[in-house]
Amino acid sequence: MCLAVTGVFAAWVISLPPLPLEHARRGSITVVDRHGKLLRAYAMADGRWRLPVDARTDVDPRYIGLLLAYEDQRFRSHHGVDPLALGRAALQLVTRGHIVSGGSTITMQLARLMEPRQQRSVYAKLHQIVRAVELERQLSKDEILDLYLMLAPFGGNLEGVRAASLAYFGKEPKRLSLAESALLVALPQSPERRRLDRHPDVARVARDRVLRRMVEEGQISNEDAARAMRMPVPRLRQQMPILAPHSTDRAISILKNRPAIQLTLDSTIQRSLETLAHDRAAAMGPDISVGILVVDHATGEVIAHIGSPDYFDERRAGQVDMTRAVRSPGSTLKPFIYGLAFEDGFVNPESLIDDRPSRYGNYAPENFDMKFQGTVTVRHALQMSLNVPAIALLDRVGSSRLSARIKQAGAELILPKDEAPGLAMGLGGVGITLSDLVQLYAGLARLGSTVPLREIARTGHGSEPDFRRLLDPSAAWQVGNVLLGTPPPLNAPRHRIAFKTGTSYGYRDAWSVGFDGRYAIGVWVGRADGVPVPGQLGRTAAAPILFDAFARTGKLPLPLARAPRGTLVASNTKLPLPLRRFRPAGDLLRTGGEQPLKIQFPLNGSRIDASDMVSESETTLLPLPVKVAGGELPMTMLVNGISVGEIDSRRQRMVKPPGKGFVRLTVMDATGAADTVVVRIQ
Repeated sequence: MCLAVTGVFAAWVISLPPLPLEHARRGSITVVDRHGKLLRAYAMADGRWRLPVDARTDVDPRYIGLLLAYEDQRFRSHHGVDPLALGRAALQLVTRGHIVSGGSTITMQLARLMEPRQQRSVYAKLHQIVRAVELERQLSKDEILDLYLMLAPFGGNLEGVRAASLAYFGKEPKRLSLAESALLVALPQSPERRRLDRHPDVARVARDRVLRRMVEEGQISNEDAARAMRMPVPRLRQQMPILAPHSTDRAISILKNRPAIQLTLDSTIQRSLETLAHDRAAAMGPDISVGILVVDHATGEVIAHIGSPDYFDERRAGQVDMTRAVRSPGSTLKPFIYGLAFEDGFVNPESLIDDRPSRYGNYAPENFDMKFQGTVTVRHALQMSLNVPAIALLDRVGSSRLSARIKQAGAELILPKDEAPGLAMGLGGVGITLSDLVQLYAGLARLGSTVPLREIARTGHGSEPDFRRLLDPSAAWQVGNVLLGTPPPLNAPRHRIAFKTGTSYGYRDAWSVGFDGRYAIGVWVGRADGVPVPGQLGRTAAAPILFDAFARTGKLPLPLARAPRGTLVASNTKLPLPLRRFRPAGDLLRTGGEQPLKIQFPLNGSRIDASDMVSESETTLLPLPVKVAGGELPMTMLVNGISVGEIDSRRQRMVKPPGKGFVRLTVMDATGAADTVVVRIQ
């Protein structure tokens, strides 16, 4: 008989399906910041919140101590079943005629959670025992505890201590108080009857029972228990964390099947700037939206991403990510016009330039205030965002070249259909996103090279970032140095942040983008639907938010990079004669005479082998002859925008190449006329 029963039992055990471990480990998708802090979790398909948890790092040790002392004192020593606890439960059943306590270990409770059964019976208990033994054979004690803490019910659609702590206390379980720990120990025993949002008084009684028993067993003192019992019990559930909603939505759309995603964001800075955007938008009106993007320009990692001031505000179109919306940039592209002018070597920050009425065909640019300031320095023209000088430089640089260089740097300019780049793009007649604009300004901070912006953290070492050329280092430094002197908003510190503001036509978009030695930050203010906001300027609406954003990063501004070697830094009177005053392209044509300036050698686009073998292991570069025809002496020679001296009376000069690769050679004559060739040194 005994053998038959044993055989039937063995056959039953063998017939049981494998433990559903894979199914049990499925939980909510979680998105964390660069430090592993939760940004946002997504409910499971059936609406349950179930967050992964590590008992050793994610939970207050005092809670673990209370849980094991109350539920399973011999958890670390038994093999899934505690005979003493089962014996006590059996004795209570015999003496009282009904089940008083189940005698279940944490492992047995986990088995029941993995394979739920509606009724409590001897068969159900036997099933739990068998499954508990299987669990102990397949998993470590820490793995069993982690899985229990993830699946334990806490009322409603909350499963696991982490989901419960966030929903009831608004914090991670690693920071639980004694009263909160005792409450979370009590809830899983009867989660629906003790739901805090429905039966808080019942939950309080259960919590106090746990505290009294812990006093009896010497786990806590009477004083600590009394203090914990005086603490109120939460009566409402809190909203689950939802930081950086636009970033997290995009991340899970890209990584659809990944249960845990890490972003490059910093949750502390993100939370602070979300509050800033919300408060400033509320002060400006019910329809105003704000976008903010913070980037570590050394790596291209996005530190904070605020797509709107309130994700759930339908009136502000809160779910539209304004960092990725195409808008008119106003004057924020001007620094790149000046950068190309510096790179070409026909102008310097201290050069003089005329701010006077000008016409280019049917186009006659005007300054924002409809006034003209006469002759000013290039530095002043950029800092004051004068339109006329910027268009004069763009006419010399070339609209198509500006557009191509911005595209080469990884940003995209959106032109009206079937329209080619024109002078109007210098004042905002083009579309761009805040994300691309910040990437370009980060390139200025990096002395001329951009890297793609990145929000999803790399796994492992990954590949090297894709560096792209924006400007020559000296030109980028000169732009940053000029922008550092731009007058800041009222009461803001001077010479800390290099920044530029912009206002689009019709007051539809207000911008401010800037950088220090660590971060590049961009701010956009306006209406998501593109309706004008009269009187809204980049300087008054966006710039104050920009400076507040830098302050709320919690770090003092770092100084900008030093000037690259060979950068021409001089007063106007000490500049080479052709650089002292900018001559518009039209003036050059009128004064160029019959023999316009032309570099005869080397030819534009040519490849030149300048290598000279010094020894078997060492080579050097030979000087390169530059020959010029036409033009008016004296003439200045520039290599990659840096002056290297004057052309001699025979209209030639030997130039030492700075290295192998592409080199820009520019010659400028006494009238300001210039010619440039780009050659490749091999």
